[in-house]
Amino acid sequence: MHNSDTGKTLLVLGGSGLVGLEVLRQALADPQISRVVAPTRRPLPAAVNHYAHLDNPQIDFDSLPEDADWWHCDAVICALGTTRKRAGSREAFRAVDRGYVSNCARLARRAGTRTFVLNSSLGASPRSGSFYLRVKGEVEQELGAMGFPSLSLVRPSLLDGDRSENRPGELVGLLVSRAFKPVMPKRLQAVKASDVAATLLQAAITALTGRHVIESNAIVRHR
Repeated sequence: MHNSDTGKTLLVLGGSGLVGLEVLRQALADPQISRVVAPTRRPLPAAVNHYAHLDNPQIDFDSLPEDADWWHCDAVICALGTTRKRAGSREAFRAVDRGYVSNCARLARRAGTRTFVLNSSLGASPRSGSFYLRVKGEVEQELGAMGFPSLSLVRPSLLDGDRSENRPGELVGLLVSRAFKPVMPKRLQAVKASDVAATLLQAAITALTGRHVIESNAIVRHR
């Protein structure tokens, strides 16, 4: 089910979120991709779920199907993530943003997948004073130790897009970012979810050898 004459097989984790859903839209329209697998807790919206080359298995991320054949693919794009508020506690947040990501990555690597692309965050570091950024940095570190021949870490700033959930703090940040865009350093400017998705997809398709960090100012902005 991996690379074939007709194109690549892509595993998308977190396909129901803001960035993940945009990754799916772009991947399903890309002629270089012949099959997309997007495991989620609940069925994806009909806007993407009608594609014949999309598989959308419903799974429990707390009890992953370790023997699923789709862990072996050409590339994984991971956009799994939550917020501390939505998760309910620090522990629950870490279980998703670090635990789910690492567990999925291990299964994909064990199955022979060579390329992993993570939607991380600007400022991610295991030494960060911010709990959120520290968890992001910890999972980056774990992925780096798994031996993926191609590992890309995309670190966007604040995301600009229509979320299904209300995030007041993020909305305020977006308004400030838009108002001060002319004088704000590019690396701190809000970035469109569609641009982040395009960057993730490009990294998965090109699959450059080694570990690559793509900072927010290097994310390709489309007008």
